[in-house]
Amino acid sequence: MSAADIEVYDLVGIGFGPSNLALAIAVEEHNARCTRAEDRISAIFLEKQDDFGWHRGMLFDNATMQVSFLKDLVTMRNPASDFSFVSYLHAHGRLADFINYKTVYPLRVEFHDYFRWAAGRMSEVVRYGHTVTDVVPVPGGDLVDVIAATPSGGRTVRARNVSLALGLEPSLPPGVKPSERIWHNLDILHRVAAFEVAEPRRLIVVGAGQSAAESVSFLHSRYPTAEVCSVFFRYGYSPADDSNYANRIFDPEAVDVYYDAPADVKRMLFDYHRNTNYSVVDGDLIEELYRRQYAEKVLGRPRLRMLNASRVAELTETPDGVWAVVEHLPSGEREPMDADAIVFATGYRPVDPARLLGAAGELCLHDDESLLRIGRDYRLETGDQLRAGLYLQGGTEHAHGITATLLSAVAVRSGEIVASIAAAVADRAPVPPAAGRPLATIGERYS
Repeated sequence: MSAADIEVYDLVGIGFGPSNLALAIAVEEHNARCTRAEDRISAIFLEKQDDFGWHRGMLFDNATMQVSFLKDLVTMRNPASDFSFVSYLHAHGRLADFINYKTVYPLRVEFHDYFRWAAGRMSEVVRYGHTVTDVVPVPGGDLVDVIAATPSGGRTVRARNVSLALGLEPSLPPGVKPSERIWHNLDILHRVAAFEVAEPRRLIVVGAGQSAAESVSFLHSRYPTAEVCSVFFRYGYSPADDSNYANRIFDPEAVDVYYDAPADVKRMLFDYHRNTNYSVVDGDLIEELYRRQYAEKVLGRPRLRMLNASRVAELTETPDGVWAVVEHLPSGEREPMDADAIVFATGYRPVDPARLLGAAGELCLHDDESLLRIGRDYRLETGDQLRAGLYLQGGTEHAHGITATLLSAVAVRSGEIVASIAAAVADRAPVPPAAGRPLATIGERYS
């Protein structure tokens, strides 16, 4: 392929989860405000999935969001946007019903449907079935080539700026590999759908956070005769701190405070407020599980077991399940148990951007702790050889704080990234247009 045949965009987004979806909408609304065509941002987003999906394997029927519906894709940035959750409710004839529901925490399945509704409206700027494999600097330093594998072969898209929104990947204990009977909670609904044991005798869930408690609740309800064992290091589930002042750690202004703080203060603030998000459980769910366990004790039919202050010391997969040894840490007592399956709700980790950045990643700068250096506008700092913008959505807790991987920040962060890119677009030199209809013009539908 010659250089003349490569599509050139102001922005190429890698991944199309909530973060880059919010960014696509922010680009759309920026373009709608532009009076000059040259100020508009041409953008395209490449997503490896065949359709939009967000944590499909954890969309329990009764699970609710842990963030307010006002922290949707747009409202914190643009309350007048017609991409808001309220606009979604109005479009689906449920606005009055939701108001009468008297909550700020929608069902997770409903919020997922909201995301799909918004993604459907942005279908012109996303290409599904595109798995990005590399990001290669173009000689001169102002552009990069984003290389993707597609069902029909491959595709190269040239970009002045790239937004990496790679999301999170499951984290499993060392030596543990997923299998038919060893699951990560991210896939629990998919695993259960394919589970051939209609009436399992025992199931084990490992972990102490929200996902673990939700998995315990789901399995306990789905299999009414199974013993469900919850194994965790702590003495009990710890409630999430969602108090008024603690929640201010998720405010947009808190990112400025955190970013400008000394390194030791950043670590202090992060450690102080871990209990707003990490390894904590919604208080109502804790109470519900306790009520279930107590009722079973009263009725003499206990099947919900809380193995606290414990760990899985040994694990072996068997032909019809798993064999585990659970160690009670204070006493050292070890309990062997057979189970039909074990679920590890052991968290997630950000996807390492170096996997995709390839040669471009070698030009990114690091601090004294070998962490990526990143600007307040979420742009990675690079050497002089690379002037194209590389923006990172997620994996920037060391620079921006606890909101870096959370939905709370997606609306405001997308606006900040668009502002950063727009400033560069205003000064850009002419380049060949993207092949076909310039995607910048999609904003005209709302102008």
